[in-house]
Amino acid sequence: MVKKLINKKVILVIFIIFAVASAGISIGRWTVNSVGAEGEIYEELKLFSEALSLVRKNYVEEVKPKELIYGSIKGMLGSLDPHSSFMTPEQYKEMQVDTKGEFGGVGIQIGIKDSMLTVIAPIEDTPAYKAGIKSGDKIIKINNDFTKDMSLQDAVSKMRGVPSSTVKITIIREGWKETRDFTITREVIKVKSVKSKTLEDGIGYIKINQFQEQTSSDLAQAMENMSQDNINSLVLDLRNNPGGLLNSAIDVSGQFLPSGKLVVFIKDKKGEKIEYRSNKNTANSTIPMVVLVNQGSASASEIVAGALKDWNRAVVIGTQTFGKGSVQSVVPLTDGSALRLTTAKYYTPKGISIQSTGITPDIVVKAEIKNGGKGRPVIREKDLERHLKNGEDIEEKPSEPEEIIPMEIDEKDDTQLQRAIDLLKTWKVFKELPKAS
Repeated sequence: MVKKLINKKVILVIFIIFAVASAGISIGRWTVNSVGAEGEIYEELKLFSEALSLVRKNYVEEVKPKELIYGSIKGMLGSLDPHSSFMTPEQYKEMQVDTKGEFGGVGIQIGIKDSMLTVIAPIEDTPAYKAGIKSGDKIIKINNDFTKDMSLQDAVSKMRGVPSSTVKITIIREGWKETRDFTITREVIKVKSVKSKTLEDGIGYIKINQFQEQTSSDLAQAMENMSQDNINSLVLDLRNNPGGLLNSAIDVSGQFLPSGKLVVFIKDKKGEKIEYRSNKNTANSTIPMVVLVNQGSASASEIVAGALKDWNRAVVIGTQTFGKGSVQSVVPLTDGSALRLTTAKYYTPKGISIQSTGITPDIVVKAEIKNGGKGRPVIREKDLERHLKNGEDIEEKPSEPEEIIPMEIDEKDDTQLQRAIDLLKTWKVFKELPKAS
């Protein structure tokens, strides 16, 4: 069965949760004939063949042909948008493991900013977090290998490994005069997809960290557990969720929409359209709800938020989302490697493309940094090198350089969550008001 993976949660980000938390991927197999290689392409391939032959004959050291071919494919995919890439057999296997929410590594989100490998954020309670790695750190070396021109996939592969083994990361941080080495012991990183609890006044709270294979069933279980507390409304928190599996996003949306509602549709370069609709699960299709989003809500998160907003099913609160509206197809190759290729754009039920623009909240509420807390700069799809344009004649403006979001925040200081709670309380009050006679 073809799987779709939509991917984030920056800077050149595919929001990598120390693996490939990608967004927008169908896994399938195409043949060379189906791609349609025209005669002119064969003419251009003569140039490649000539260069390959010259390298093999004259390069000062012996080079394996497969290494040259892999390097060529990486270069080809690397010249496209920031979400297209080549995966070696090992990297492809890692990607398949990542969607299950468990992998071995150090626990950081990484991206490319100003052509440098950059830490987006460490995941809480992981080896990188405990070692003191900070958002914005520039990774200069991994095990003494310089990261200049290193792809995200290669960086992920080098930092991942067997639990209890170590990896040395050389960091430069703003304000430092020289680099510092961090030797970090790898652990099994488990990303819990769904967290839930009951807040005041019967308000349920669900946080989805990433859209994985089990997210929909975990969400259903969380809703069932909270029903024991007789919740009367819900906050669905999608902030800093980099995306994940498209099918998971559709199933999650379907738990809050009536059966048969359009969740999202995609269109390829030929204009061919595929629609995805909600399933028959309508158990939670009437509960009052608020969806929380921010600039870290990407891809699959934006699909859920966009669907619930377009159908007036929930009030969306927060800040403009990341703006990743493209779909990547993962195409396995014959030797076990694979291409991650951007093949389509997705659209909300109202036909809106959010590529490079994002979802605009119904109520804009910015997160506040209080009590001397630390923040990190805002990065969105439109800030990435080689990003795809929206295609709807929408003017793009870079994110404001002074726009900062808190790295950590206490619930009592969470202005976005508190606004959601206040709205649901007000909702309940108005609903219970007696009608004028």
